[in-house]
Amino acid sequence: MIITVEISHYPLKEAYEEPIIDFLNRMKTHADIIVRTNATSTHLRGEMSVLMPALNKEMETSFSKYGKGIFVLKVLNGCLDI
Repeated sequence: MIITVEISHYPLKEAYEEPIIDFLNRMKTHADIIVRTNATSTHLRGEMSVLMPALNKEMETSFSKYGKGIFVLKVLNGCLDI
């Protein structure tokens, strides 16, 4: 099943840009996931069985590497034109 995820990342630290950029760069390494970024959020599209484990892995990496942060997700079961 194809899903589209809208995700926003809010690192709880003053130097917030590096953790966001690092997370996005790691998500872009997953070949079967389409990543589109705009000013307020990022849209990810792919097979649910691929996308959700990749999100889990990369969010866990962000928490381990950068400490506390917030991820806000909206998940659509289907393809959103991103």
